[in-house]
Amino acid sequence: MKAGTLVIPPQTGTLLFLAFALAFAIKVPLFPFHTWLPDAHTEAPTAGSVILAAVLLKMGTYGLMRFNFGLFPDQSKEWAWLFIALAIVGIIYGALVAMVQPDVKRLVAYSSVAHMGFVILGMFSFTEAGMQGALYTMLSHGVTTGALFLLVGFIYERRHTREITQFGGLSNPMPLYATIFVITTMASIGLPFLNGFVGEFLIMVGMCQSQVLGITSSVNWNVIATMFAGTGVIFAAVYLLWMVQRVFFGKVTVDKNKGLADLSWREIGLMIPLLFLMVYMGVFPKPFLARSESAIKAIQERVMHQAGGTVDHAEANPPVSGDEHK
Repeated sequence: MKAGTLVIPPQTGTLLFLAFALAFAIKVPLFPFHTWLPDAHTEAPTAGSVILAAVLLKMGTYGLMRFNFGLFPDQSKEWAWLFIALAIVGIIYGALVAMVQPDVKRLVAYSSVAHMGFVILGMFSFTEAGMQGALYTMLSHGVTTGALFLLVGFIYERRHTREITQFGGLSNPMPLYATIFVITTMASIGLPFLNGFVGEFLIMVGMCQSQVLGITSSVNWNVIATMFAGTGVIFAAVYLLWMVQRVFFGKVTVDKNKGLADLSWREIGLMIPLLFLMVYMGVFPKPFLARSESAIKAIQERVMHQAGGTVDHAEANPPVSGDEHK
């Protein structure tokens, strides 16, 4: 042991890594530790759901990247296959369960399980594109899902129900509400030029470039993992657009909905900054990506070099002088 350097035995490091990872996986939440999230969102008031989706869930993914990758780089690379597998299951499972939800708020909650699965996938690709995409998806998910929970709260205040069957044709009495809801939904799906597209695109590009799962003569497991994760984008379009169709389009199916008031100026004021961010982050992602670039490269180099891997020279910063490695 060198002076001032702590050397952790491999077995102890693995146990500590798994202990940290379990705590953060519950917070994410990563499948199969996700079961608390839909119930928490359903029981929470609108403000609580917004804070939970926009801020608190990211403590789990940030913790994995900051502490697990920083303290246990060898174990992070060694166990990456498990987290990638759980992330893919979470992406597909969260989307499929969201399709059958009768409650709009529970549908949005299960969409968070799928989106956070994408974040985990990008983080454990250990490529600059994938890890940048993971950070970007944390930001964009906070904006879009927070906005969706606000919009669900607006209609709940008017009708005191979130059941999809209690709505239908809401675009007739509430055209402005319907317009903002559709834009937010498209951002959550990942429509190009909106914020949801940038992060998910970078994650899938990074996972394709990754070598963490290994490449044989006939099979590139990283590409296969990306293909399975990509189905989550398709499923997201299915459950969100189907929900929008049933809630907003067609004739008004419930008489109580005919006299609903459209958004007030207070509610419009809440949504305008979020709509601005959805468009700005989708069109101009560089200010956000440049801010996190150096930190991502430092984490990537620590994991790949410490674990005996290699970093693509096109992605890593070249050293300025030999003093940096002393």
